[in-house]
Amino acid sequence: MPACAGPATVVFDPSLTEYDFGPTHPMSPIRVDLTMRLAAGLGVLDRLRVVDAPVADDDLIATVHEPGLIDAVKRAGADPVAFEPAYGLGSDDNPVFADMHRASAHIVGATTEAFRQVHSGESLHSASICGGLHHAMPDRASGFCIYNDVAIGIRWLLAQGVQRIAYVDVDVHHGDGVERIFYDDPRVLTISLHETGQALFPGTGFPGDCGGPQAQGSAVNVALPPGTSDAGWLRAFHAIVPPLVREFAPDVLVSQHGCDSHRDDPLADLMLSVDGQRASYLALHDLAHEVAGGRWVATGGGGYALVEVVPRAWTHLLAVIGGHPLEPTTATPESWRAHVRDALGRTPPSRMTDGRDPAYRDWSEGFDPASWLDRSVVATREAVFPCHGLDPQL
Repeated sequence: MPACAGPATVVFDPSLTEYDFGPTHPMSPIRVDLTMRLAAGLGVLDRLRVVDAPVADDDLIATVHEPGLIDAVKRAGADPVAFEPAYGLGSDDNPVFADMHRASAHIVGATTEAFRQVHSGESLHSASICGGLHHAMPDRASGFCIYNDVAIGIRWLLAQGVQRIAYVDVDVHHGDGVERIFYDDPRVLTISLHETGQALFPGTGFPGDCGGPQAQGSAVNVALPPGTSDAGWLRAFHAIVPPLVREFAPDVLVSQHGCDSHRDDPLADLMLSVDGQRASYLALHDLAHEVAGGRWVATGGGGYALVEVVPRAWTHLLAVIGGHPLEPTTATPESWRAHVRDALGRTPPSRMTDGRDPAYRDWSEGFDPASWLDRSVVATREAVFPCHGLDPQL
């Protein structure tokens, strides 16, 4: 792993946890609180500058979202009881809550500040772990996502004159909102590795979905079979992501790190370990240094094993962003474990590892046509690689 050759930041303040759908919703803000507590307890935050998160104004949000949605979010937050479902709001996935617009705009502000940090050169790497709300569409909320902070950040970068941006989404769910928004924009390469839409929300993201008429090959989808574990996932990642990102040669690498690909996540069916997820963070860090001068913006995303997985996964991510990865065998601090037991009545993990070796077989060693995973990788390579002048057979 190359050293982090410049300052690294995380954009965060505790009030970001006000994005809260209620006590029974899977996406509880406790996962963010526990992450920051764990990162502090392990000294990870000592390697990062913590930057306050501004609240985005309506003009910034409107660079992606339609006025009708913004108005509906404001109305919902002003009177949640009286609000009639509209624009994807008021559903089981996206229940309304008081001050919803401000909480959602705060996440947009946090993520856009991470983009600004990297674009300005104040930071080489910057993270917004509350962000990564990749399902929101221009005209509606979707999949726990009210405003699409990642797409707003990318559009902000484009408005500053950045010419080429690569976006890599490793959430278990297809990054459909970001893909849709930039589907016909050749300046933005979107790559999503996700459990196949045949089995999981949002039901999209297949190999043939590869960009609009002006941007063929700009959308890349790797639809993985249920049950894919570290070895298969990393095999697919390395067969697709590095060659395409190298050929695209982005000015900035943006990544979304939903950790719901973990085997303990209650909402999906992939079987990764924290160790496999950590390996993907290291690979993306190294790729940023190889192709984008180290310029890297990273966000959070999904992840619903609130105690067992999310804090460990994202603490590993923050450690990689800070240039000092944690050893997998590192013990979680006793003070953090005590907080989990006392505040939540839960049994916390004692180490930062699941005890797995994230080894994989490289694509160059050949593929197995009887393997669903290998057939999925072949389908993606055949659909997209020729658009970039790459041979899908190599």
